[in-house]
Amino acid sequence: MIPVLDFNRFSSGADRDGFVADLGAAARGPGFFLLTGHGIDPALQAGVLAQADAFFGLPLAEKEKVSILKTPHYRGWAHDGLESLDETSGQKDRKESFNIGHDMDPGDPRVLAGEPFRGVNQWPELPGFRDTMLAYYDAALALGVRLCRAIALDLSLPEDHFDTMFHEPLAALRVLHYPPATGAAGEIGAGAHSDYGVVTLLLTDGEPGLQVQPRGGDWIDVPHVQGAYVVNIGDCLMRWTNDIYVSTPHRVLRPRRQRRSVAMFVEANPDVIVAALPGTGAPKYAPIRAADYLQSRLDATYTETVGG
Repeated sequence: MIPVLDFNRFSSGADRDGFVADLGAAARGPGFFLLTGHGIDPALQAGVLAQADAFFGLPLAEKEKVSILKTPHYRGWAHDGLESLDETSGQKDRKESFNIGHDMDPGDPRVLAGEPFRGVNQWPELPGFRDTMLAYYDAALALGVRLCRAIALDLSLPEDHFDTMFHEPLAALRVLHYPPATGAAGEIGAGAHSDYGVVTLLLTDGEPGLQVQPRGGDWIDVPHVQGAYVVNIGDCLMRWTNDIYVSTPHRVLRPRRQRRSVAMFVEANPDVIVAALPGTGAPKYAPIRAADYLQSRLDATYTETVGG
């Protein structure tokens, strides 16, 4: 039910039309697919996971120095239980994460003015951590933008339709750590939710736990393919396509052993107006700024106030 798509078919030009058709079917159906042939260096993938391990292994006091609660821009360390992705259950997620946004200079006028999502990243004192994370952020974002070219073609738009919408994006990189289950009743790694943005590119370590619930179906396990990305459609793109694409609920069960993953949430620039794309029919939703839509979703997620 979750197809495996080789992006090299598109990027090499060997089977562009076939890839676009397969992507469109996945986006309209399960809302999920696995992406191989993406071109991101396996050494960079391994490096991000190694740096994540180093960070999550730090003493609590060191992680608290870069707490997400110290900034209003959703950057830094989120402690276990801070988030509740299932907004209806009241369950707190049993995971911790480190969040990185578009890297900005502290002297940027937008940073100095305190614009939403226009803050600086917080960095732990770990050798190589910042450089590795920023290199991965750039590579994953570039992959997301290339994927949007195939999405544009599937929607009968010019291939470059989205190209200018991601140069200073709301996109966020999250490295995540799920501790092993304790066996307590009601434990959940990440509650049932759909993602907020355009597309998500998820790198997993192979430990089971991620499940998807196709519309009208039961929960199913997402298979693991070494080095591949789990790609899913986000709520913003579903809205943008006037519900032609499907943003599918998913969750992470509490794993038997520790689980690590790396999620790149591909989001547009803050001032991009999300309105029904040409050719998608009568609009079902009012136009909204990408930043305003993201803020409305984040407000419902955090169990404590994020801010300085």
